[in-house]
Amino acid sequence: MTGAGVEDPRIVELRQMRHTARQGGGPDRIARQHNQGKLFVRERLELLLDPGTFHELEPFITHQGGDLGLTTEKYLGEGVVTGYGQIDGRTVYVYAQDFTVLGGTLSEMHSRKICRVMDLAVRNGTPIIGLIDSGGARIQEGVKALGGYAEIFRRNAQYSGVIPQISVMLGPCAGGAAYSPALTDLIIMVEKQSYMFITGPAVIKAVTGEEIEPDALGGADVHMSISGTAHLSAASEEEALQLCRRVLGRFPSNNVENPPYVPPTDDPLRMDEDLNTLVPLDPTIPYRMHDVIERVVDRGEFIELQPRWACNAIVGLARIGGHSVGVVAQEPSVMAGVIDLDASDKIARFVRMCDCFNLPLVTFVDSPGFLPGIDQEHRGIIRHGAKVLYAYSEATVPKISIITRKAYGGAYVVMSSKFLGTDVNYAWPSAEIAVMGAEGAVNILYRKQIAAAEDPEAERMRLIEEYRRRFNNPYHAASAGYVDDIIEPRETRPKIIAALAALRDKQTSGPPRKHGNIPM
Repeated sequence: MTGAGVEDPRIVELRQMRHTARQGGGPDRIARQHNQGKLFVRERLELLLDPGTFHELEPFITHQGGDLGLTTEKYLGEGVVTGYGQIDGRTVYVYAQDFTVLGGTLSEMHSRKICRVMDLAVRNGTPIIGLIDSGGARIQEGVKALGGYAEIFRRNAQYSGVIPQISVMLGPCAGGAAYSPALTDLIIMVEKQSYMFITGPAVIKAVTGEEIEPDALGGADVHMSISGTAHLSAASEEEALQLCRRVLGRFPSNNVENPPYVPPTDDPLRMDEDLNTLVPLDPTIPYRMHDVIERVVDRGEFIELQPRWACNAIVGLARIGGHSVGVVAQEPSVMAGVIDLDASDKIARFVRMCDCFNLPLVTFVDSPGFLPGIDQEHRGIIRHGAKVLYAYSEATVPKISIITRKAYGGAYVVMSSKFLGTDVNYAWPSAEIAVMGAEGAVNILYRKQIAAAEDPEAERMRLIEEYRRRFNNPYHAASAGYVDDIIEPRETRPKIIAALAALRDKQTSGPPRKHGNIPM
């Protein structure tokens, strides 16, 4: 029995238990984590969340049962820290795997903690962020660990498009565990520290005899430039976590909210005169679409996603006049801006993500068409290109398109054309909207006339110029209602901002259905 002024020993015990839980695998393992250049799990949470806002859930959970083949010591928290906090004053739920506890391996109880915060995030309409650093399934738990992963995967899929899900890869993510990040909206990786793969180096060596480093198999460089699995990368954990905070600021908390509006410091009526001279007079000379985007969006507010994969296409999050938007474009300085297999996948998935979270779509069009060739046809360019068509047709968010130069054939149709339901379509005076380029059209339409001419090449060039003057210009398309207006390039920013304001309360609905059947 305690007297006045004597602290209850149960409170002392609670403090000791909390201290133990916050130490993860203990000081030695934390030191080992630091020696590897990695932050401890709680240091990561401090960098991710606003100071003093984190509230932990289920810190005292341990593995259950004595026949798991584990040490008799039970680590409080089961190798994952879960809870909620704030980012820029907005509530988020988070789980962070602790590599100092049994390598962050996933067990039945570890999975239950993650599923618990995912469920809470959906019930409260807030984003969920996963900080991944795990050696995979805890082998000693066998099928229980596999069942735990399945529970997480199911929630990733069911909650997709309901709340934003972001995965920050801070260490390994091997085997089936990699499917959880792959199901989330965005993946951020740390260079030379995080990696994802299904079949690890040990298995590859056992099967083929080949030795391969984890980073070369599934590191940030691989997933940013070859596989297209990751969306952003950073040189350090600190940069990755700050990038996560910045990206999240572009998203609403859930699918029934509008994206956050930030009063712009950049003049909404600003016109950049350089835009009027950016597109070369010669249609064969490339230019950088990045230069267009950076001059139109609020200064410093464009975050490009997957910048090193399918570089002939550009996707990213931006603010224009303080409004959060998704930007899609072709990059004419890379492969002339043609649309190939990877570019199709990149654009389609991004458009659908924006549509999930009410982000208006601003599309800059300059593409001569889909990449021709046997390889593309055999690998399914029809199927992949149809994904873009499906995504834009399905999207109900405000859609604005600007044709800067070439909009030929199928590329015109799939890239947010007017008749796919795009709300406002602008064209620059340099726009060319046609079935194909003038050269190709003339070669087909006037083949006999050219062959019969005294100087076939001169006749061909004359016909090309005449065709371009008559048909490959925006006025011909505008006369048929294919664009809403032809604008000076410098007017693009204020025109988009005005359109976004006019479309703010857009409402649309399609026929009742369970879901569509996108060509996968």
